[in-house]
Parts: sequence; structure tokens; C-alpha cells
Amino acid sequence: MLKSFVSTPVSFPHIEKTNLLGLNRQELESFFSDLGEKPFRATQVMKWIHQLNVNDFAQMSNISKALQQRLIETASVDALEVVTDQLSSDGTRKWAFRMADGNCIETVYIPEDDRGTLCISSQVGCALDCSFCSTARQGFSRNLSSAEILAQVWLATRLLNEEQPTAKLSIERKITNLVLMGMGEPLLNYENVVKAIDVFLDDFAYGLSKRRVTVSTAGVVPAMDRLSERHDVQLAISLHATRDDLRNELVPVNKKYPLKELIAACHRFMEKRSPRSRLTIEYVMLAGVNDSEQDAKELIKLMQGLSVLINLIPFNPFENSGYKTSSNNAVRRFQDHLMKANITTVIRKTRGDDIDAACGQLVGKVEDKSRREKRFINPRFGMNS
Repeated sequence: MLKSFVSTPVSFPHIEKTNLLGLNRQELESFFSDLGEKPFRATQVMKWIHQLNVNDFAQMSNISKALQQRLIETASVDALEVVTDQLSSDGTRKWAFRMADGNCIETVYIPEDDRGTLCISSQVGCALDCSFCSTARQGFSRNLSSAEILAQVWLATRLLNEEQPTAKLSIERKITNLVLMGMGEPLLNYENVVKAIDVFLDDFAYGLSKRRVTVSTAGVVPAMDRLSERHDVQLAISLHATRDDLRNELVPVNKKYPLKELIAACHRFMEKRSPRSRLTIEYVMLAGVNDSEQDAKELIKLMQGLSVLINLIPFNPFENSGYKTSSNNAVRRFQDHLMKANITTVIRKTRGDDIDAACGQLVGKVEDKSRREKRFINPRFGMNS
């Protein structure tokens, strides 16, 4: 009877396979409970998938052959397809990954002496319509599933570990930081994003410190409040303007959640953090738009009572954007005003711009359900772009 069972595996023709890559530990425990297995199987499989980068159940040597076979029949660990793999002159690496529906997203790895940061996407395209961002121009298709968010980390880990270790960053620590700053607005895909964060922080998966996971948002206030209750991770606010009229133009979500509401949400978020925590403020520098001395003064006033790190980001030009990059002198003057007000301010170094991997440059192949590509008009310059 045993020989017959092994040679003719039990099949489950009416059961759709579950992609285990997108499940957090609680969901994995429920999955194994439904199979009649003990909860500890979840931690075993999490380690195999996320720590050992294994997606073949037959290689998971500490689970029985019978359970391996049942997993083969009922579950999967679905990776993404690599479409392009580009390496910048500064060491930045960018991948375009294709998903099962044909849409493509982009993921960027930024190596530094003391860290390796992976910038991952949360949506196919972007649901927002920021006027200075080339990613926004391609429109929006859909949210990524938690499995598709995690698959970027899983596959990047495998691709990076195929290389020889460098002197400054060992293979085991190639990815030390994760930032949800790729394509999309993470907090408009809240449930899938926080489920992925569960796995990023889980000691049986990636085991990252909460200080090494950053969520970027243009200011989706209700989700900011929800995130503060769920995860003590880092938050970055894409601010870019200090007046509602200008921010309405640059970051249209401001029409729904204006600056007064956004800054109040920032205070609420930071009240739940440790006294040593800082909020990151992202501020793209646009010549003649938001880079004046008055803009700096208004930013200082807006930041009162908040512990912040301000990143001044050189604008990365793209065709028909209608904007120009602030001069180096203008950026330094802006920084000086903030520093004199005791606000820590960094001028972000552009990375990967020769492969369009810099901030605001990520563009995948997107089935634009918003039809934004066909209707985009730059509100400042009144030109079809």
C-alpha cells in the first residue's frame, strides 16, 4: 500500500495552489492547520523560503516526504520573471520584473559601504498623479499582492547572492534595508503592504529591524494612523511644498488631505514613536517652483514640534516634464536656511540616473486602467506631456 501511495501521489484537482510567498506567519500557521499539520511547520517553511531562498519543496529536508508531496500538490512559491537587469556606473542595480498578468514593475538595489538598500514597488504604476514624477505619467493598473511585494525581495536576494561577495558588504547582508519608495503609493495598498512588512520583520523570515524598513507616503492620512497602530517602522513623507495651492498642483492627493491634516497626522504618528525617532521629509527641488528663501522659511515653520530629517532631492528631468532642476547654489542655500534652524538636512545624492533608477524615474510596462497617459496635462505649463 505504501509503494502504491508513493508512486501514485494524491492529487487535488479542484484546489487552487496557495502561493506561500505572500503569507505571514499567522496565515502560514492557518494553512498548515488546514492540512492537519502542527503550527511549527509554518516557521520551518518560512525559514526555507525567506532565509534560505528555496522555492522547491522537495529540497526542504526537515519536513517529511509525504508533506513535501502534499505541498507540491497544494502550494507554490511563485517568483517573478526577470525582464531586464541593468547595472549603473555607480553600482546601483535595477530590475524590471514581469508578473503573471503581463504587467511589469521595477525594483532598485542601492549598495553603500555600510548598507544595501532595496527600493521596492507596491503598485503597478501609481494611483497618484504627482506632476513632477515620470512614474506617475504611465498611469495605474492595480495594487500588488503581498506575494508580489515579497517576491521582489526574494528574487533580488537570489540574484544578488549569485555574485561574489564584496570586501565591504558580505553576501549574507547584501540587503540590509528595505524602502517602499518604488512604483506606487504604499498606503493606498495598505493591507498587502502591512502583511509584507509582517514578513520583513519576522525573525523566522528576513528578521529586519523596524528601523531598517521605511514606508513612503504622499500623505494618505487615515492609513498613516492605521500604520502607526500596526507597525513601528520608519515613515517618509513626500512633502515637496509648504502651501496648499502649490502642493495641490505637485501632489494632488493634497486636495483630499491638505497640509494641516497631514502635519497633524505626522504629529500623531511621532507621538507613538520613541523620543529618538525621526520622521523623514522628502522634498524634491524644482527651479523657480519651491526652492526660494521664502519656501525654506515656510518649511521651517511647518516642521515646528517635529523631529525630522529632511532630504533635499535634485529633480530628475524627463521628457516634457515642464520642470527644471534647482541649481546647486539654490539647493545649498535652501539647506543652509534649514540647518541654521537646527533641522538636520541632507542633499540626497542621485543614484542610478544613467539607468533611470533615480527617484521619480521608475517606469515599468503598465496596462494603464486610469488612461492617464492619454490625458495628462501639466497644470503649470498647460502643455500636453
